Amino acid sequence: MRSLVLACLGVFLFGCETTKPEPIEAPQIFTHFKPSYSAPSELKTPQSTKTNLRITPPKNTKNKIITPPAKTTDLWQHIANNLHFPIEQNKALKKRINWYLQQPDYLQVMSKRAAPYLYHIVKKVEQQQLPIELALLPFVESGFRPTAHSSQQAVGVWQLVGATAHHFGVKSDQWYDGRQDVLAATDAALAYLSYLYKRFDGNWLHALAAYNSGEGRVKRAIKQNKKHGKSTDYWSLKLPQETADYVPKLLALSYLVKHPQQGFKRPKLAYKALTTHMNVGQQFDFSIIAKLSGVGSKQLHALNQGYLKNQSSPNGPHTLLLPIEQQALLNSSFFKTNFAGEYIVKQNDTLYSIARRFGMPLSTLKQLNNKQNNLIGIGEKLLVGQPKTLPESLTIDYKISPYLEHQEVVIATLEIDYEVQPGDTLWSISQLYNVPHSDLAKWNKLSASSMLKPGIQLVLFIPQAEKPQVTTIKKDLLLDLQKTLNQPR
Repeated sequence: MRSLVLACLGVFLFGCETTKPEPIEAPQIFTHFKPSYSAPSELKTPQSTKTNLRITPPKNTKNKIITPPAKTTDLWQHIANNLHFPIEQNKALKKRINWYLQQPDYLQVMSKRAAPYLYHIVKKVEQQQLPIELALLPFVESGFRPTAHSSQQAVGVWQLVGATAHHFGVKSDQWYDGRQDVLAATDAALAYLSYLYKRFDGNWLHALAAYNSGEGRVKRAIKQNKKHGKSTDYWSLKLPQETADYVPKLLALSYLVKHPQQGFKRPKLAYKALTTHMNVGQQFDFSIIAKLSGVGSKQLHALNQGYLKNQSSPNGPHTLLLPIEQQALLNSSFFKTNFAGEYIVKQNDTLYSIARRFGMPLSTLKQLNNKQNNLIGIGEKLLVGQPKTLPESLTIDYKISPYLEHQEVVIATLEIDYEVQPGDTLWSISQLYNVPHSDLAKWNKLSASSMLKPGIQLVLFIPQAEKPQVTTIKKDLLLDLQKTLNQPR
């Protein structure tokens, strides 16, 4: 039965139909074209035609002192440092390198689109121990356009078709298309690529070709070559022209990201999250979230293009990507108003004891309260990490969704990153942030007894208070928001 199911998947699960290369806003962006490019000396001519693209372990380093590379502050440099696919000289690869070199600003333009999401994509790839090259696929697939649609009905930066997206858990309805939600689509695309990698016995070239044109098509090409006694490596397979060009596009881009001195401009991007996830926990209206957070409604829509309307679906998802990094978030009026409670200093209190009481780092407590030292006074009011509540209704007119009037309110959460320090354990971190130990392990796909390496990033979710108090939105605010809704988007 299992083999039958897998065979069926091979017929209808093809993840993407690559959109045609975009002319990058306007042709005049690339006014200085370079002459045709000859193969760089770093490209190795293979001794055989077989290419399996397995990441080989380093040579024996016994008795050698290995100095770890300095931690970079540039995300693109981090990507370049971790690219490991071997690059081999051939006509198809040289052709794609030429194409990129004739458009040296290509990746700069794409990087601007990717900036809010790329850090999260890289972390998802690394957490699953997949090749970092996969983080470059959305650039090859769609030029990193969240709303890209192909002639084959593939959608989003990962160009997922409906059947594949549905199979790997992406939700789509009249309110929301998860294929246009960059991070939701990333989860599905990586799951599909991992599946294909296993189906093709650990051959990444075959897996990537199948992602582009379908598992069944690549398997038939391999079978045909076996039948005629030919090599079954990717370069020897008879595939549609688009698929034959697809892998060279990725390998050429990987090569030029790693070797920007060849004339291809590698972008610079801060190696940190530029956005953070917020789970509102209920149906929301973009206009109200814009009012609460101070982020423009237009920018919220631009970051969250999976939502097809000005409201989220009554049945979810209810998550938003906000353009606030963690440090700015802690200092923002949005966080202080909606996610931070108030504590009045009592006799014998210290900042350290208050931080421990509320399960938060001392540095965070000082940051929330703009403290430059540890001095506090009796009766002083401090903001603490004991969150307040958002309004019960985050829709313009909640009668649009009567379901909201009777539903049990779901706890809202805010996503933050935490860098493991020497001596940290899952237990100590869970106590520090007042979150369940088991949840912390689950969020990071770890076991409860996992040992932590200093420097790795963990994800945590700050919850709201357990029993939100009902609040009402003032009539004049409603009228103001309704006017906003009636304006063209």
